[in-house]
Amino acid sequence: MNLPVYLVDDDEAVRRALALLMSTVGIEVTGFADPQGFLAQLPKLAPGCLILDIRMPAISGLKLQERLAEQGIDWPVIVISGHGDIEACRRAFRNGAVDFLSKPIDEQDLIDAIQKGHEALERALDRRAEQAETLGLLASLTPRETEVLDRIAEGFTTRQIAEGLGLSPRTVESHRAAIGAKLGTTSQAEMTRLWLAGRDTP
Repeated sequence: MNLPVYLVDDDEAVRRALALLMSTVGIEVTGFADPQGFLAQLPKLAPGCLILDIRMPAISGLKLQERLAEQGIDWPVIVISGHGDIEACRRAFRNGAVDFLSKPIDEQDLIDAIQKGHEALERALDRRAEQAETLGLLASLTPRETEVLDRIAEGFTTRQIAEGLGLSPRTVESHRAAIGAKLGTTSQAEMTRLWLAGRDTP
């Protein structure tokens, strides 16, 4: 997967140098002179890896990282700095940064960090796709089938489900067969896994 890279740095010379470096290894990069410009374009951008300068006017790289996290945007972040600031490094990692690089940036360190970020983003995108598929499967159930699945996942037997819902055991088994057909499994364990995944999705 060829995922984009977004570079936010107020130093034009740094943006040009890093963009040139990344282009030589086939990495697509879009530069932004300030966080405000990046945030303005954010709704139009595809998920990618962020490279953020730590010290910028108005909004610092760390503040931008925190603002994105508050919006639920968990794209991988590489923080770069021309100032060796241990506390800033700790703060970046606490906020989920995949790496913290000091200027002048070592070419291989940057490429390795981007690769690490892309791998993390691919895993996150795969998880989201799986969650969306699970939610789609669960949404295909009728309200009654959802009630039956809730009780299957909670470990109730067919007889207990029937008594709790005022149904016959045969009707419960019919609903269970329909649930299995829609979810693509007759395994109680797998039904429970899908049910839990649906509940855990924000």
